Amino acid sequence: MTDELSIREPPKLLVPIRVLEGQTLPETLVDFLAPAEVVILGYHVLPEQTPTEQASIQFEERAQTAVDDIAHAFEATGRPVETRVAFTHDRDQTIARVAADIDATATLLPNPAGEIEDVLVAIRDAIDIDRLADLVATLVGTSDRRVTLWGVTAPDAAFDAEAAVADARETLLDRGVDADAIATETSTSDRPVADIVERSNEFDAIVMGESEPGLSALLFGDESERVAEGAIAPVLLVRGPNEES
Repeated sequence: MTDELSIREPPKLLVPIRVLEGQTLPETLVDFLAPAEVVILGYHVLPEQTPTEQASIQFEERAQTAVDDIAHAFEATGRPVETRVAFTHDRDQTIARVAADIDATATLLPNPAGEIEDVLVAIRDAIDIDRLADLVATLVGTSDRRVTLWGVTAPDAAFDAEAAVADARETLLDRGVDADAIATETSTSDRPVADIVERSNEFDAIVMGESEPGLSALLFGDESERVAEGAIAPVLLVRGPNEES
């Protein structure tokens, strides 16, 4: 690996945690994410009839303590961490709002994690390559971790997966990631979401772009959420620059 990474500044990573349900992050995942600028969002989804002000009075101290415990794990690696607590009736809306507010590079969808050595970067359509490269280069660092850039697209799609993968590879090289740590491949698929889920057992973490809203999301649910729910590895969703919630 090269000795230096050409990252302009650490990417900002939003880490949402179901704070009152005992959700935590494995130590291996903390170590993987720690090089980024981490913002931990401890949230709790309330029944519609429960006012957020009432929940805040009743549970905020407990929630903040749980968030602080997770923050201490990151701080033990030598990185400062920002924390927030939210009581909400709409989880997705709250996460999107906070991500936009802090201009997060990516949002974590936690899943169980062991040692993180192989990272799959699934490129399905247009994505902010600079943000993607900043995130991946920061997390891979000068370690022995390996990155697979996989362009996957529908047979009749206009998206040029090969060009996107080549661009991503060159940008990672510019950021200082060693060429030997990067593998590339492309494929066509009628069911890219299912294919990403199926391949999740080959990798320790997945990086992908957020899905554009559309008819399929309304009918079947957000594609990135479907990947996170089906995958057996943590998923990092890269946002567009200054994306509105």
